[in-house]
Amino acid sequence: MKNRKAFTMIELIFVIVIMGILGKFGVEFLAQAYNSFIFSNINNTLQSQSATAVEFISTRLQHRIKDSAIVRNTNINQNSTADDIWNLLTQSEDENATVLEWISSDIDSFRGLSDGGVGVLNLPNWSGIIDIDAGNANFIVSPGTDTTKVNSLINILSNTNSSINDAAIYFIGSSTQGNGWGYDGAVITDQNASIHPINLVIGQPTQFVSSTTAPVNFSGVDVYEYYKLSWTANAIAHDFATGELRFYYDYQPWKGENYLDDGKFAVIMENVSSFRFRSVSSLIKLQVCVKSNQTNEEYSICKEKTIF
Repeated sequence: MKNRKAFTMIELIFVIVIMGILGKFGVEFLAQAYNSFIFSNINNTLQSQSATAVEFISTRLQHRIKDSAIVRNTNINQNSTADDIWNLLTQSEDENATVLEWISSDIDSFRGLSDGGVGVLNLPNWSGIIDIDAGNANFIVSPGTDTTKVNSLINILSNTNSSINDAAIYFIGSSTQGNGWGYDGAVITDQNASIHPINLVIGQPTQFVSSTTAPVNFSGVDVYEYYKLSWTANAIAHDFATGELRFYYDYQPWKGENYLDDGKFAVIMENVSSFRFRSVSSLIKLQVCVKSNQTNEEYSICKEKTIF
């Protein structure tokens, strides 16, 4: 049997030092790789979620009645709209505004539904056109409109909470007023506001009548040839307490309703650190910033978009 020499002390120290160096860099490499993976995963998640949120908001804003957009500052009282400071978006310079609100055109009914079959056209349920000569102070006529179909679709979209008798029309090209949309919480009782509450006429699907009480008709109202129909306002609100960005719908300001007390909401995104928006002429620029607390360091990204 041959005798083998053991490690000398110098060799043993050398091996230990080398292994220590390799171990140190190996652990640091693994830690760095793990951190890179975590941050990459967080970044991809936040990028995807924020892009989806911005796209969701911009899609809804595309169908707004442009003159109706307002901003609210809920820093005074986040549990009520009574004390909100609000202003038209085009006139606002409030960098602390937390809510963007507008009257939404009924794009779903305007797109229309096909009855099926080859060659059947997908016609709008409301045409957006008024025959000025066919109407009078008691009713207005909208050729190509089917108020029965409009009413049916509103019932479906609101889960039977709203109908066409909760709707209103806006004459394109008419003058607008800051308080003419019902944002001040008072019910619109006449037809002199920016938006005109209407009812359907049973058996006359192309006609609208006034739903106001004083007067009960369109007497003295400047009727324009083109209009947009709306059955709901929309609001995007940032809830500071929860970090949620919420979308409110199915409420009518012209009936004295507001988004907090009467609207339904869906959560667009969580962990939102800020929601900013401003008007540039007829454009709206918005920014959504979202954060992640999955690591010891706070990581956040922002997405921006301009809506015409």
